[in-house]
Amino acid sequence: MSRSAYIVGPESVRMVELGHPWIIADRYTRNWPKGDTGALISLCDEQGRSLGSALLDPKERIVARLLGGELSQLDVAWFEGRLRCAKLLRERHAHLEGTTAYRLVNAEGDFLPGITVDRYGDWLMVQLYSHIWKPHLGCLTQALERVFEPQGIYLKGRPQDTRSLGKSENRKYARLLAGLEAPEPLEVLENGLSFRVSLSEGLNTGLFIDQRNNRRDLMERCRGQRVLNLFCYTGAFSVAAAASGAKSVTSVDASLSYLDWARDNFSLNRLNPKKHEFLAGDCFAQLKELKKQRRRFDIILMDPPSFSTVGKSRFTTKGGTSELVADALALLESGGLLITCSNHQKVDVADYLKELRRGAISAGCNLQVLDLKGQPEDFPYPVTFPEGRYLKYVIAAKG
Repeated sequence: MSRSAYIVGPESVRMVELGHPWIIADRYTRNWPKGDTGALISLCDEQGRSLGSALLDPKERIVARLLGGELSQLDVAWFEGRLRCAKLLRERHAHLEGTTAYRLVNAEGDFLPGITVDRYGDWLMVQLYSHIWKPHLGCLTQALERVFEPQGIYLKGRPQDTRSLGKSENRKYARLLAGLEAPEPLEVLENGLSFRVSLSEGLNTGLFIDQRNNRRDLMERCRGQRVLNLFCYTGAFSVAAAASGAKSVTSVDASLSYLDWARDNFSLNRLNPKKHEFLAGDCFAQLKELKKQRRRFDIILMDPPSFSTVGKSRFTTKGGTSELVADALALLESGGLLITCSNHQKVDVADYLKELRRGAISAGCNLQVLDLKGQPEDFPYPVTFPEGRYLKYVIAAKG
């Protein structure tokens, strides 16, 4: 069936030819024929040369997402083909021993732009980062059932304004698409350790599975060490440290409920939470209090959100990382490890290292980068899509 051609300008043509999967709105896209969100369209340059098929998202900055060559329709078989490729990649290359929570589909990284699918035991969690997939959700669900045979499939919405989430009383972001409901909470494994997750409550499930390999790395470093975990969330890094023989683990988070969740995760792994320390409050304030107490640590880990507010305190990756680093270095033993993380896609590695440099200079310390890691193998990204390399995990020694 013939479709209207959607003409893109020279800059977009250049990006498409370089393999980038997005068309950004510009003066050319303003002249496109009207179409519904999720409509399958054909792209071409001004000379009428075909550039492939895409899904239309007319109200957004990313006005179309490319799917590849010319397609006549998106059906169950098309989705099944993409999903089987993603499954094979993980079977061949991902290190998933002792792990039942990991990513099956990583959006652009698996050539399904704007879709992620995560496995939590026998259940799948689908997240849509664009409205283009809603008209095709039925076909996607059928294909997921055929390829992965889960007990159930959830869809979790992604709110556009995540800064206002704390003001909302509605914590139900997920709904069951197919199959059976998961136990609440659900227990999963990562690197042989047990963690509690929730597939129906909250924006996130309680376990950031893109840090799996980094937690495994931490487990090799912290035997006999005093560990401080800032922005600990539900304590996955803390559990990894304690389970691998850390002398003590101090976990800090602003949320009392997350700290309770962290204690539960300790108990799941037969680790006595009373032998470790859980501090509730703003991390900057807690760092100042720990400094007053003359506390010292051998490893300090910080994995803050890209944006957060606690009372009058406000943190952003670009504005707060250097201050956080300086405050943490005051508590770190000479030769100790400072491990810092950021998942802010818009901050590249070079800019992030500049924030660490500012913090080290402010603290009057040297920081020697020992390793720079990212997301694990089940979070691939195309070489043509550098935005897909979002996770920065820096291991540095205090000189």
